[in-house]
Amino acid sequence: MSTPQSNPAGESARHSFPGTSEEDHSHESTPVSSQVRDIAEVAAVEVITTAAVHLMSAAAVKCGLAEGSDAEDLKDLDEARKLITALAGFVTAAAPEIGSQHARPLRDGLRSLQLAFREASLVPDAPGQGPGEKFTGPVN
Repeated sequence: MSTPQSNPAGESARHSFPGTSEEDHSHESTPVSSQVRDIAEVAAVEVITTAAVHLMSAAAVKCGLAEGSDAEDLKDLDEARKLITALAGFVTAAAPEIGSQHARPLRDGLRSLQLAFREASLVPDAPGQGPGEKFTGPVN
């Protein structure tokens, strides 16, 4: 995982493919062993919460919650349903591992997205049938 802290130069990681030589990537300043070490130094809870935040952000945009005049153009409730359901499963599975102090804000964000989806939907889902509700239970 490349973050501004672990990759201050902002360089993207490159992968070698069969038939390419190391000389093709001579401009890279970070050897692979250093990149692996950087990943190893990131706590699991940070990786989990980062992934959840990415899912939340994408779902929010797809629910039409983006800022700007094009928010309605970016709205796609079918895609939002998929993202919210994935987020619900992810948060439900991760919660026991990351503890309530980290899981609570993720659950709150998930619930807010589920409510935003319900509000944005022209045809509301039956209670317990909304995105992710098979993992979280009905959301009111």
